[in-house]
Amino acid sequence: MEIRLDGRSAVITGGSKGLGLAIAQEFAASGADVAILARDQATLADAKGQIQRSAKGKVAAISCDVSKMAPIKAAYDQVMSEFGKIDIFVNNAGQSTRGPSETLTDEMWQADLDLKLFAQIRFCRLVFPQMKERKWGRIISVLNIGAKAPGADSAPTSVSRAAQMAFTKALSQEGAPHNVLANSLHVGVIVSDQIVRRHRREGANVSLDDFIAQAGRGVPLGRMGRAEEFAAVATFLASDAASYVTGCAINVDGGRSPVV
Repeated sequence: MEIRLDGRSAVITGGSKGLGLAIAQEFAASGADVAILARDQATLADAKGQIQRSAKGKVAAISCDVSKMAPIKAAYDQVMSEFGKIDIFVNNAGQSTRGPSETLTDEMWQADLDLKLFAQIRFCRLVFPQMKERKWGRIISVLNIGAKAPGADSAPTSVSRAAQMAFTKALSQEGAPHNVLANSLHVGVIVSDQIVRRHRREGANVSLDDFIAQAGRGVPLGRMGRAEEFAAVATFLASDAASYVTGCAINVDGGRSPVV
């Protein structure tokens, strides 16, 4: 089955690298107009060039700090000016702030919630009405398996992700009568820029390839996932092929999560 997104337009936050970039590349190759949002202009420009190599439609790269409402509205207006509509919204921007709960300040909690939960809320407030009006929409939240099974010292990131999962479920119920489908995808360990940064912090004298191999040994499939594998599932959910899938929290983790 070939998955196509011809005639659709998509916005992907955190779209300049890692999972966001992989999703943007797959969407663009499948025919969608794609807008990627991130903060760093140089990284955005490089990512746009990568996406355009296989793109079938328009590609936009917009600098946006999604932790604040004003930049979100400005980015939304720019996408609407260039594409005329937004059919697919992928909420992917995030970071992994964590530590012992007694050490977490109010500022750390608020920054994490603004970047993840409130970015999702604010964007959906803008895109949801037009999706409902056209009777077609897809909202995909890229989360972590910690949203379902948080570990020690995993706050605030696991808590904000759990709240995003709940919000996505609520959106699915609101959107269902209007053919606006909302789902979350939960990543485990995957080869991305985050694992490269982790290798720099923890790798000592181990090569990156060996570090990746070691990190994948605890996964039932015996390896870390690849960004393009994750992007393939996101593309399915964004398409007409997933027309009866909504309100789901889907693990794309090689079987690692203890919770389905």
